[in-house]
Amino acid sequence: MSHAFDIDPTLRDLLMRVGTATLSSQLIKRGLRNTFIPRVTPVDSKHARMVGPAYTLSFIPSREDIAIAANMAKPTNPQRAAIEAVPPGHVLIMDARGDLGGGNLGDILIARLRYRGVAGVVTDGALRDAEELRNLGFPVFCRGFAAPPSYCRIMASDANRPIGCGGVAVFPGDIIAGDSDGVVVIPPHLAAEVARDAAEQERVDRFVRRRVDRGASTAGLYPPNEGNKAAYQRWVAAGEADSAL
Repeated sequence: MSHAFDIDPTLRDLLMRVGTATLSSQLIKRGLRNTFIPRVTPVDSKHARMVGPAYTLSFIPSREDIAIAANMAKPTNPQRAAIEAVPPGHVLIMDARGDLGGGNLGDILIARLRYRGVAGVVTDGALRDAEELRNLGFPVFCRGFAAPPSYCRIMASDANRPIGCGGVAVFPGDIIAGDSDGVVVIPPHLAAEVARDAAEQERVDRFVRRRVDRGASTAGLYPPNEGNKAAYQRWVAAGEADSAL
């Protein structure tokens, strides 16, 4: 089952400019408290910015008569099939059951995903080939690294179905955003308003931070009271000029 979910390029660009901390805050304001995938971190924080619709892959415990090297390499294996099925611009996100005993993917398969134009990779399990992955210049998120292949413990079972990644529900087409803080899952029907309000929140935060850097107390500034709200509007009208702080 391979469906592509489009994301408006303008929306994608806006989401790429705001942080997952801000996105998480905006989702919490809307009552969504379980959208940040815990303990999943970027392999390379310099190449962690990532936005794209979710393409999901789930794993189940391995069974010895199926999980053998010859079967794992077949194009029909769900893992190998998913590598070729993820649409460009999407994020491959995996429910690896939190298993850290084997790597779900290594540098060769992830290099293939990068070549195909995939936006990034997320797993709540482990990956292989840590040094090579750090040199790929590609958004990759995991809980850790392991030398053995994943089929020693778990095997891919199904793709593009709802999953739970690190205890967070992920549906195909959900918007996955990543940065150096980690990964947030955004319901697509909320993505535009969350992105808009996140961009405004970050502009307010820039104003607050610049005032704090100049010695201002956070009392009445963070969050801003009426006086500081007015000062913020003047700063915005002045093009965020330091002279207007």
